Amino acid sequence: MIDGEMQPFDLTLDKFLDHAAKWHPQAEVVTARDDGRIDRIGYAALRERSQRVSVVLRELGVRPGDRVATLAWNSQAHVEVWYAIMGMGAVCHTLNPRLTATRLAAMVAQSEVRILVVSADLAPLAREILERVPTIGRLLIIDEPDDQVDQPSGTAVVSALEPLIATARGSVVWGDFAETTPSGLCFTSGTTGAPKGVTYTHRSSFLHTLRLLQADVMAISGKDSVLVVVPMFHANAWGLPFALPAVGGKLVLPGRHADGASLARLIAAEAVTIAVGVPTVWLGLVEHLEASGGELPTLERIIMGGAPLAPALMERIERRLGVTVQTSWGMTELSPSGTVSPPADPARSAALAGRPAVGVDLLLTDAAGTALPRQRDVEGHLRVRGAAVIDRYFGQDEAATDADGWFPTGDLARIDGQGNLVITGRAKDLIKSGGEWINPAEIEAVVGALPQVSLAAVIGRSDPKWGERPILLVEMREAQPISDEALLEPLRGKVAPWWIPDAVVRLAQMPLASTGKIDKMRLRSEYGG
Repeated sequence: MIDGEMQPFDLTLDKFLDHAAKWHPQAEVVTARDDGRIDRIGYAALRERSQRVSVVLRELGVRPGDRVATLAWNSQAHVEVWYAIMGMGAVCHTLNPRLTATRLAAMVAQSEVRILVVSADLAPLAREILERVPTIGRLLIIDEPDDQVDQPSGTAVVSALEPLIATARGSVVWGDFAETTPSGLCFTSGTTGAPKGVTYTHRSSFLHTLRLLQADVMAISGKDSVLVVVPMFHANAWGLPFALPAVGGKLVLPGRHADGASLARLIAAEAVTIAVGVPTVWLGLVEHLEASGGELPTLERIIMGGAPLAPALMERIERRLGVTVQTSWGMTELSPSGTVSPPADPARSAALAGRPAVGVDLLLTDAAGTALPRQRDVEGHLRVRGAAVIDRYFGQDEAATDADGWFPTGDLARIDGQGNLVITGRAKDLIKSGGEWINPAEIEAVVGALPQVSLAAVIGRSDPKWGERPILLVEMREAQPISDEALLEPLRGKVAPWWIPDAVVRLAQMPLASTGKIDKMRLRSEYGG
């Protein structure tokens, strides 16, 4: 007997744009420009332009497996470059423009980048990178190159990409490689340690995309207009530049402006139904609307992740915007989505990070990595495995997982009786005071719920007697008088007395890392001595 067979169909990312170009050719990719104008293009035209970028890259010597870096904002041009690089089998190494030139140079030197694609306004930063990495031979400028821009110097050839696209002829075969081929490279944010490179494959990102589209995850459809504020330069913008073409939805990109006024205009103009970003972004939107007035009636849902969400902030956002907030949890190493609260879940709360969809599995262990005998309603060290979870870091020989394939996330967590994940803290954030552990996240959750507080963070400060003692750092929401004692009072009876911080430090602005998380490394450096 001869078994039947299914057609070979490698899960490569170019197929998403091919599908959109054929079946949703007029569905739009929209980009907000600095001068207030809006660029828009259909998927069919975008695919044609992206193919031309592949031709340009091939003429510049890019071959499958080569790494091409991008230093750019969320824009149409960046999307075109993404698909051009990945479609031809090269690796798109996204760089975070909010990092220092020294740190970015170390990343591109490690990945042996020879071509850097950069947004015009980031050219000065690119020049600083080139001074440190002279092996980069070509700089391609996107997003409205300006003759007055401070152009990089040195040995690299600098040119605008647009004229090269206009003269490109021919085509490049996309997807002519195995689905396990690397597609992207992103370094972790480094908020709790040194950044490490995470390599995504076509297969991992393809399966991650299919997971996002499920009804109990992001539930994106062709009728949706989705504002992607999560940056394309970090963790694949949560996979949304793949998910929107997959269903023919409108992809709305804010360019480099993510302030409340700019986002409010864009949401209204493009009838945005779903918006995705970190909590600080939506706090800015709410504060703008509270100050200036206005409504956003088309907006239905906001999907948040990247940082803990205070209950008071979630309630404030839902009340002012009339939306459903979906909380989530993920990491760069997870491509990045791990869990998402279902959009219609009546048990939604700021504390719950959602349930894992098929393709992701969770495990709670003790500090040594041994699975806890009970997995529900107990706190443990969180591990994860799945089709879009890291196996080893870029440039490292040893696996990042244990012998059974579980990746230790560094998070402390609980899983409730319904399977909802609750992140209770970071193992690296724990404060050891007098030989006993203090969990900053529990303190932050209580203080962060106060209506006067915008952001709260707890770190350990060196103490000659106890080793470390907690201190509380807060950014106040507005000029409402509240004493230090009133800030600490809600902790009494909710945490152990010796957990209560020894001091309160009020900050005009909480330092945030490039991904919107509170930068605890910087706080420890400045206030932990």
